[in-house]
Amino acid sequence: MAVKKSGNGVNEAAGSVLGTMSGAAVVSSNSGKKVIPADLLKKVVGGADLAAAITHNASKPDEFLRPGDDTPHIPDAGTIAAPGSPQATAGTISEAVISDKTGGAAVPSHNAVGGNLDRVRVDSGAQALTTNQGVAIADNQNSLKAGVRGPTALEDFILREKITHFDHERIPERVVHARGSGAHGYFECYKDLSALTRAAPFSGDGKRTPVFTRFSTVAGGAGSADTVRDVRGFAVKFYTDEGNWDLVGNNIPVFFIQDAMKFPDLVHALKPEPHFGMPQASSAHDTFWDFVSLMPESTHMLLWQMSDRAIPRSYRMMQGFGVHTFRLVNAAGESVFCKFHWTPVAGTHALAWDEAVKIGGADPDFHRRDLWEAIESGHAPEWELSLQVFSEEQAEGFDFDVLDPTKLVPEELVPLTPVGKMVLNRNPDNFFAETEQIAFCTAHIVPGIDFSNDPLLQGRIHSYLDTQISRLGGVNFHELPINAPLAPVHNNQRDGMHRQAVHRGRVSYEPNSLGGGCPFQAGAAGFTSFPQPVEGDKVRAKPEKFAEHYAQAKLFWSSQSAAEQRHIIKAFRFELTRVQTPAIRQRVVSLLANVDDLLAESVAEGLGFSVPDPAPDVGPVVKPVYAPSPALSLTAYPGDGSIRTRRIAILASDGVDVEALSKICDVLLQQGAVPRVLGSKLGAIKGADGKAASGWQADVTIEAAPSALYDALIVAPGEASTISLCENGLAIEFVKDQYRHCKPILVIDGGADLLDRAGLPAVLPTGDPDFSLIDVALDQLDEGMAQFIQALGGPRELDRETDPPVV
Repeated sequence: MAVKKSGNGVNEAAGSVLGTMSGAAVVSSNSGKKVIPADLLKKVVGGADLAAAITHNASKPDEFLRPGDDTPHIPDAGTIAAPGSPQATAGTISEAVISDKTGGAAVPSHNAVGGNLDRVRVDSGAQALTTNQGVAIADNQNSLKAGVRGPTALEDFILREKITHFDHERIPERVVHARGSGAHGYFECYKDLSALTRAAPFSGDGKRTPVFTRFSTVAGGAGSADTVRDVRGFAVKFYTDEGNWDLVGNNIPVFFIQDAMKFPDLVHALKPEPHFGMPQASSAHDTFWDFVSLMPESTHMLLWQMSDRAIPRSYRMMQGFGVHTFRLVNAAGESVFCKFHWTPVAGTHALAWDEAVKIGGADPDFHRRDLWEAIESGHAPEWELSLQVFSEEQAEGFDFDVLDPTKLVPEELVPLTPVGKMVLNRNPDNFFAETEQIAFCTAHIVPGIDFSNDPLLQGRIHSYLDTQISRLGGVNFHELPINAPLAPVHNNQRDGMHRQAVHRGRVSYEPNSLGGGCPFQAGAAGFTSFPQPVEGDKVRAKPEKFAEHYAQAKLFWSSQSAAEQRHIIKAFRFELTRVQTPAIRQRVVSLLANVDDLLAESVAEGLGFSVPDPAPDVGPVVKPVYAPSPALSLTAYPGDGSIRTRRIAILASDGVDVEALSKICDVLLQQGAVPRVLGSKLGAIKGADGKAASGWQADVTIEAAPSALYDALIVAPGEASTISLCENGLAIEFVKDQYRHCKPILVIDGGADLLDRAGLPAVLPTGDPDFSLIDVALDQLDEGMAQFIQALGGPRELDRETDPPVV
């Protein structure tokens, strides 16, 4: 960047300009001559000097190929001129006039619209109620009326303002990903990755970048339940020192379609059927399965969606993926391909389908509440970010096309490289202002990150930006506090709805000389697209490797545990049972026949027909064959074994052993778990002596908090308490559901009677001991608690499952 200094200027340089400004000069009382105010002189002369200092557009030659060059080069930074005074670039010399509203003059080279959220936080403590214009409101209880029983006056501007604002408080919800929750935190890079990328978050050992992450379901509206079977959005906004980067992904690494051209069709098919607006937040209906049964490239994604991945235990316990292939570009302009993976430190855990359905009725906000409460209690969730990095030459040798979003890159082919961690440690202050108004766009990238030619990604680059303009009311959504970057914003964009920035000066174009050439193009310091060679005719077609639809579906199926395969079969049965058109069911099973015989036969049997002929395969004659990949099973990521934030139900009634109850809770709290005492009624619980149990009370009743809301169960000891629970049908059903959902159960002394009343077997259906069903005497409580904690920190006891359930 070349910097030139403007001249000193003289009065003569301003004469003709000032002559066009009425009242620009004042009359001296001594001489009667007109005198130019000093600041106005600096403004006009300084502007003229800036214009004179830039004699020509020195950047113009950079727009063209230089003699002997075959490819364009990165342009040099723009030439600018330094103003001789602040007034030279001012829009008005009156900016020096200070008021409580305007403040003072602009800070040179600073955009105050950006930055942190402190500038927009509001607290109304010890403050009177006001209108939006700051007028104090005397009476917020009554409208202004003509007499106490008369009509309301049209002049009641306070009522009108309040009602009008209320009428317009809702903005259009997202077409997809409408139901979401988010949190603030940071990303910390493990080590400098400048050899791979110049992207700011990876530019130093231990560097921290603020983030806001939003999790969401895809299909349902903003008021739908959290625990529906659905893909989950996993979107991270990095507020880097070189601008905002949005990594907008899902909890599943592949997608239904290969080209953005089909995205409207997919969503129209997935959404409630238009003639009667049902079903909400569910794919179990004709139009969705009609569409995907005619799109064989969806088969791989369908297996993921019917797996336990689609009903996660918590946002904190699911993986995230960038889905597409991206580019990393270093400072030398060298590029590699990259896939992004988020892995939760708490491990990957899912809900049982029956459990998810019951939670949807008992607590539709289950995932939202779980994330909020974990952060509020100081248990900040963490994910590790890993990269799959490979060259274009490597990609050419793969059996699949890395530009195909229905394919993943097996970890056995390209291992994961951990590069950093994300910690979410602060809940939003206001759900609407932050979680709802945050705008994610795949188009938001920073130097060092670039796109691939993935045709679905290419369409998303446009779609996300376009939808935010509609949803948030205009092109200035980036100025909303939650969306404003920490990096300063300086450009020549002006006006538009809801503009917040108040720009100084007269220049809103580039190149210019009146603003000293500012803002100037950054040249090599700015974002430059990777110069990938492009060749070929304009066509509407797909590459040959895109035509292979089943090899990776087979890979996913073969990589699942036996229990996970059972769940996939049952999910297909449930969804297709809801489909009313027999031909659609047949077509879906014909796709599955290309994946696995057992899968197709089991689904067809549940639907009452024989396996049809496999769907026509248009792929290559020689099919890729993959060995099972353990990383594709949820069991590959059990987590750190901790029981932090796990919710433990403790059933207790009058006559409980108070000492044992206290000890149980103390141990769980020390482990960071969340014990909750459930009783037949609220209020004090009596001990074995018939007296109030030292302040112990039921946190909630059994009827108000069904079993599905808890990760494990302990039946507190006490003879009278156990007898009371055995006579309570709700308690018996509670125990049955804990068993059916394969969760740890601990009973002490007579608590085993409750297991007998529920008909629970002491061993697994295989005849092996059930490690998660723990029955100990009171003097073995320490050993029992240790085993219980170990069982809770591990995977569920899925060997309990039978089809249909025997309990």
